[in-house]
Amino acid sequence: MALPKGVKYFFSENVLTLLTVVGVCAGTALGLILRSAKTDEWTPREIMYIQYTGEMFLRMLKALILPLIVASIVSAIGSLDLNLSGKIGMRSVYYYGTTTISAVILGIILVLIIRPGVSTGHSFVAQPELVKSRNVTTADTILDLIRNIFPPNLIQACLQHYRTELVEPKNISEAKSIYEWEIEGKYSNGMNTLGLVIFSIVFGVTLGKMGEPGKPLLDFFTALTDAMMIITNWVIWLSPIGVTSLIAAKLLEIEDFGVIVGQLGLYFLTVLLGLIIHGFGTLSVIYFVCTRELPFKALGQMGQVMVTAFGTASSSATLPVTLQCLDNMGADPRITRFVVPIGATINMDGTALYEAVAAIFIAQVRGINLTLSNVIGISVTATAASIGAAGIPQAGLVTMVMVLDTVGLPADDVSLILAVDWLLDRFRTTINVVCDALGACIIERMSKDEMGAIPVSQQEEVIELSQHRKPEI
Repeated sequence: MALPKGVKYFFSENVLTLLTVVGVCAGTALGLILRSAKTDEWTPREIMYIQYTGEMFLRMLKALILPLIVASIVSAIGSLDLNLSGKIGMRSVYYYGTTTISAVILGIILVLIIRPGVSTGHSFVAQPELVKSRNVTTADTILDLIRNIFPPNLIQACLQHYRTELVEPKNISEAKSIYEWEIEGKYSNGMNTLGLVIFSIVFGVTLGKMGEPGKPLLDFFTALTDAMMIITNWVIWLSPIGVTSLIAAKLLEIEDFGVIVGQLGLYFLTVLLGLIIHGFGTLSVIYFVCTRELPFKALGQMGQVMVTAFGTASSSATLPVTLQCLDNMGADPRITRFVVPIGATINMDGTALYEAVAAIFIAQVRGINLTLSNVIGISVTATAASIGAAGIPQAGLVTMVMVLDTVGLPADDVSLILAVDWLLDRFRTTINVVCDALGACIIERMSKDEMGAIPVSQQEEVIELSQHRKPEI
């Protein structure tokens, strides 16, 4: 019996998304089967073999991040009128600020109402597993964020980012508090994405201001962006296999599944409920207010983005997929390639919500009564921490230290949520990238009149740029 034309069209247009969903299910099934097939624990080497295919997939995606971020922002801003790019930039800031603050407030309301730490009890924190953390204060973290905006060496910024560490003095009795410890600046491995984004914005503005003399260089970055998107299209066809490998390996790493449905279950459900309400409630309201349309059609076209984000647990690694998805939806590439890379760098709604909930949850477990000033401090710090969080798996655990410092809790208390963080990380990454993609759609819709005023010749170039070129496979 032949399938209806509508069904055939659906499968033909969403074949990659469906295959990736199958990959998620297959990875879950494979992980559970392998766990049950072996009585003793899987060794790190055995897990590494299973994860190897997924690791290769992640490495391919991450290799595209640097040229894609720089080239896409430079080409997008350079091709826009300076006045228009300024308006788009301000709209992006307003949108990202609104969504992040909304996520933090929602998380705090839920955790104060549900009170998962009080309901859970204290039995599971008797002997917490200590996690390695660096000594840091909230002020140092915020100052490091500003320092990284202005990298002294762009080549180094592609490889490392700056961070402050406090060194314990030899005579600890002389230091009354951690604020009196010695200050030591270090460069750590990991791309300084924020610094590169700021430089790319400035460079794009400069090329736009130069006009005709800067056009050859602008054409280079435009061609580079187009080339990166073609390579991205090749790479994401490996996502079903890569996601299967990553999820199966992660399931083998988990020591105890009982903790997810047991002692930490209420905390897990609180964060998950907050992410669902924010992702499909708050963002939908904002989308409707700005566009007078419901976002469900747009969300339906973002299936590949959501599945890839869930599988990789990395906003940065999902960036190429997000841009390609928006191109396929017909969004103006000058706006999407300006808005989305910035959002992937500074807009982490899911991380902000999770850190606010986690800090208050840990305070509840430890029996600490929070004042209104504590809650406000957590709100501000969680927002700042989400901006400074890298778009890599479980980066939120690093910035959680400064949020805990707001409540006066030691960094070691991060260990209390490690058992379920691996899974929550995938859900909050999904919300992060959905927020970025919806933001690009909103800002494009709000800028449609101004974009329509651009000369026809430039519009034809954009149409040609946004055409989806499918590689031969």
